[in-house]
Amino acid sequence: MQPHGGRLVSRFSNSSLDGMLAVEVSNDLRSDIENIADGIFSPLEGFVGQDDFGSIVKTGRLKSGLAWTVPIVLDLDEQAAKSARQAGEIALAVSGEKFASLKIEEVYTFDRLASAKAVYGTDDPNHPGVAKMANMKSHLVGGRIEVSKRIPQGQIRKYRKTPKDTREEMAQRGWKTVVGFQTRNVPHVAHEMLQKAALNLYDGLFVNPLIGKKKQGDFKDEVILSAYETLINNYYPKDRAMFVTLHTEMRYAGPKEAIHHAIMRKNFGCTHFIVGRDHAGVGSYYHPFAAHEIFKDYPDIEIQPVFFPAFYYCKKCLSYANERNCPHGPEVREELSGTKMRKMVSSGEIPAEHLMRPEISKLIVSFKEPFVS
Repeated sequence: MQPHGGRLVSRFSNSSLDGMLAVEVSNDLRSDIENIADGIFSPLEGFVGQDDFGSIVKTGRLKSGLAWTVPIVLDLDEQAAKSARQAGEIALAVSGEKFASLKIEEVYTFDRLASAKAVYGTDDPNHPGVAKMANMKSHLVGGRIEVSKRIPQGQIRKYRKTPKDTREEMAQRGWKTVVGFQTRNVPHVAHEMLQKAALNLYDGLFVNPLIGKKKQGDFKDEVILSAYETLINNYYPKDRAMFVTLHTEMRYAGPKEAIHHAIMRKNFGCTHFIVGRDHAGVGSYYHPFAAHEIFKDYPDIEIQPVFFPAFYYCKKCLSYANERNCPHGPEVREELSGTKMRKMVSSGEIPAEHLMRPEISKLIVSFKEPFVS
């Protein structure tokens, strides 16, 4: 599987950042800047310019026509944008520490609410993505980045790998077909069954939980990481599963984000990508299968979406099943979801062993505060 756009982007430099005007960015944006540099966001080489931004918002594609659904941008207030334009090149910093440079190619303004509605399908200020875009600063800066200093690896990033790393490892393992699985939840048994069903069809499973800013009530990153570490070490064949973390924030853009998620996994080397029910959704903003339907608009994306019917526990079959292989009605089905698991754990209820592996349940309750507050 070729990277999106045909080549894997690499944007690193040893150039000095001394003397450059510094602009502060958030830790989440720093993660995305490193994702650009490593090629996870290929073909992007930096923050999108006005033509690409307008095209992404209107058509879900770059101005070249290549599929891209989520604008990756740097927002600045008017004065900072003016200073950046005058400087021509600026340093990007977190807490005063410079880590990357940005060559200023253009500075432009944008309509926050119209852009939010186009990307998120709503302008409701209660939607977390809309709220974030509504609070963005007035100007956007487009240009190529170069990273001089990586984010320290640390415990939470110990499973982070670059697309170059994952592609090499997939080749060494002899995997021709690889299915990617995106998650922002701790694993329950229905997800495990879905992943193992995929393993019957493809050479390798690429489990790729999203680590980064999430909404209140979601599981914390360290809980997700520890839970998957436990599951994969105990219940997956070592030569068939790869566990790699993806460090970016959830945008809750539903179907548009499903395409974005697929593109990132394509860059990692996946040939297939599991798209779940209400993928990247929040609340009831999106139809449960909107993220399935949108792939019809992107036949050129190359990575193949995989739409498994939802797994549930059937009390008559006494096993996990789905509508394709179980004749029994909803009255004997025990449905599972990340939302249901979060509610059970937050109320102090330990999920039954057929819903969640006991090692995972014990691990979660060992955390004093397992949820984002």
